[in-house]
Amino acid sequence: MNIIIAGEESGITRDAFAALGHNAWSCDLKPSRSPSGQHWQGSWRDVCWGNFDIGIMHPECTHLAVSGARWFPQKRADGRQQASIAEFLYLANATVYASCVEQPVGIMSTLYRKPDQIVQPWMFGRWETKATCYWLKNLPRIVVLYRTVDECREALGLPVGSKPEAKVHKCPPGPLRAQIRSESFPEIAQAMAMQWGGQVQRLELAA
Repeated sequence: MNIIIAGEESGITRDAFAALGHNAWSCDLKPSRSPSGQHWQGSWRDVCWGNFDIGIMHPECTHLAVSGARWFPQKRADGRQQASIAEFLYLANATVYASCVEQPVGIMSTLYRKPDQIVQPWMFGRWETKATCYWLKNLPRIVVLYRTVDECREALGLPVGSKPEAKVHKCPPGPLRAQIRSESFPEIAQAMAMQWGGQVQRLELAA
């Protein structure tokens, strides 16, 4: 299938689909940090969405996430939040057959609609917390490995009382902070590729 990961410069999700034989592309204003994969450096507004079967979208979350709510008044005043809302809605309405728009917990759950699924990295065996919302079109909810923190803890052999870390929220200030905080988890990317790669094929064959 033809897959596009919009707003990804790490190449993590793109490479997970490519490893399963899909024609996977990432698209971002920045160059890809994984130069071996297919990457289009430019605006997602120039993408021919109809050429793709699945789009996984990562709109800018800095001005929409509730973690930055104390700065919302300034961001509304100077237009940054409105611009981010417009980009989110553009991607949510992109004319691609199937899509997932991904964001941390933020205001789009109210302004757009409630997400179809909220996942945590520990659900996929990564001992961390980072609630991420998925708005899905023609895609099923991702099947997780672990339904509770205790299931994951026991599977990893960790002591009773252990809690997954919110590492992404503890990133020190610096030029790479935003990049690190927005990076996809390989465990979740692999689940997307394995589950959605086959699912969309079956839907098309049945159509």
